[in-house]
Amino acid sequence: MDHGLSATAALWPPVRTGFGFVHRAACILDNPKQQGSSSVRRQYRVLLRKMRRSPKETGELERAITHFLKVTDSYWPGLFHCYDVPDLPRTNNDLEQLFGSTRHHERRCTGRKAASPSLVLRGSVRIVAGLGTRSHCFQGRELAPANLGTWQSLRAGLETRRKTRALRQRFRRAPEAYLRHFEALLLKQILPP
Repeated sequence: MDHGLSATAALWPPVRTGFGFVHRAACILDNPKQQGSSSVRRQYRVLLRKMRRSPKETGELERAITHFLKVTDSYWPGLFHCYDVPDLPRTNNDLEQLFGSTRHHERRCTGRKAASPSLVLRGSVRIVAGLGTRSHCFQGRELAPANLGTWQSLRAGLETRRKTRALRQRFRRAPEAYLRHFEALLLKQILPP
């Protein structure tokens, strides 16, 4: 064992440095002091500057650190939003777990193995409602829309999606009749009266 450690001794300093960077990044993003997004962003920015300035210290891991910095840059716009919004999941894994449990409950309630078609049609409303009711039991007066115009436009969008789906079903059931109907409509528009 001592022989292996002595043979790889030159490789360990970059590994220690790289691990230190990643560990520090995880500690900052974990945010144990529950600081706001501006404070977390500031600390993280300082760490990223250190990482950019130390390619010599990371040696063989320079490509990995460069990749880490590139991925962090791509996620930067939405990386700190979770620190200002209470109960917002911090990672994609948390979101996937949340949606996965919603899908599981949906399957248990309906008895279906796959997602129900209504979840596809009304998912933007049903998923939010399902997630919201986990943390709070709503009373009738709380369910009344605050802005009637916004509620009506949402309902209109859901109805448009439902009609589009219904038209697709008509084509699947009788494609020839469906196409004949639209050919007749087209011919009416082309031919003079």
